[in-house]
Amino acid sequence: MSKLGASLLEDLLGLDSGHRGPRIDCGAGHQAEFVSYRDKNLDTVLGPVTLRRAYYHCTNCSHGMVPKDDELGVAGASLSPGLRAMVARAGATVPFAKASELLATLAGVTLTTKRVERSAEADGQALVAIGDAEAAAVLAGQLVPLGPSTPVVKLYVAIDGTGVPTVPADTAGRAGKYPDGRARTREVKLGVLFTQTSLDDDGHPIRDPGSSSCVATLQAAPHFGSLVYTEARRRGSAQAQQVVVLGDGAPWIWNLADTHFGGATQIVDLYHAKEHVHALAALLAPTLGDRHPAWLADRLADLDAGDITALLTAGRELELSDAQREQADKALGYFQTNAKRMRYAHFRELGHFVGSGAVEAGCKAVIGQRLKLSGMRWTVRGAAGIATLRCHQASGRWDEIWQRLDTQTNAA
Repeated sequence: MSKLGASLLEDLLGLDSGHRGPRIDCGAGHQAEFVSYRDKNLDTVLGPVTLRRAYYHCTNCSHGMVPKDDELGVAGASLSPGLRAMVARAGATVPFAKASELLATLAGVTLTTKRVERSAEADGQALVAIGDAEAAAVLAGQLVPLGPSTPVVKLYVAIDGTGVPTVPADTAGRAGKYPDGRARTREVKLGVLFTQTSLDDDGHPIRDPGSSSCVATLQAAPHFGSLVYTEARRRGSAQAQQVVVLGDGAPWIWNLADTHFGGATQIVDLYHAKEHVHALAALLAPTLGDRHPAWLADRLADLDAGDITALLTAGRELELSDAQREQADKALGYFQTNAKRMRYAHFRELGHFVGSGAVEAGCKAVIGQRLKLSGMRWTVRGAAGIATLRCHQASGRWDEIWQRLDTQTNAA
């Protein structure tokens, strides 16, 4: 049946060879001359087909043109748009070798692992370029996202980063945590945006079902900020009653929040803050002695109540050596710097989430489960492409974004 379908498709496509007369506009103000008809082998969802298309050449520009390829969206490609979409979805979901196997088993389409990899990464990179251009246009005021028709009550922007193993060429010269001082990974910055309109019977906030969307990049924080801001505008941040930024306390996150979300409530993830309390107590353990468990419990209670003043006082009133005091002051500086972002009792009264579980889960599910499997080593471009495909998939925007990609590919 597939072979019959491929034969019918080949006949259908052959009804128009793309001949548009002896000359056509080359797009640069010149005339391209018809040269001949040339064949192109194309893999489709139904199987391989052969296209016979008119080929034109512009002597002024010294390049050829095939109008039919542009119209079908296969210029410079050996896969049809429909098959590319299948390959991108499979390649974004499972390792490329497994994707190749699934395509053969479930769809009867035979593609090498390398072709799956190249096609999926190329389409992911095309989506990266579209997102970058859109973000630049939004920041320049040339594009204004409409946002939802009904203003959201509360929009959360949860931000985190996770390392992805990369090839040596993409970590050369970068400092890392390995014994030799070199890096083996590059950071993927991930933003998860979601809305909240209600509380449960116990007064705990409830994430609106199906409201999460994701953006990711391996580029620097300022560029990531533009992507997050653009997505937030699309999600209705300009009309939202309240915007909340959640993070682990890293300075770059709050710099981003100050730049793009002025007036938003900033909250340090409670569980990261608790880890810092445990680290502080471990540092002070030699001085605390038997009081260590009780001291730790009291400080965790201070943190949970958002009483950072009490936590700082308890840490500074201990008698420590100069070396211990220097270390303790550094650890306490984390709490002092983020005191306003740790008013957890107050945030709970307002019905806010105080944990960044959504983005931490995203780091594991969206990024880790595809890009951090054993033995993987990515190029930055490849990782960015697959991460972007997975973000659109996790955001429930696959059909929308693929239609846009197909349209822009055809236009090009």
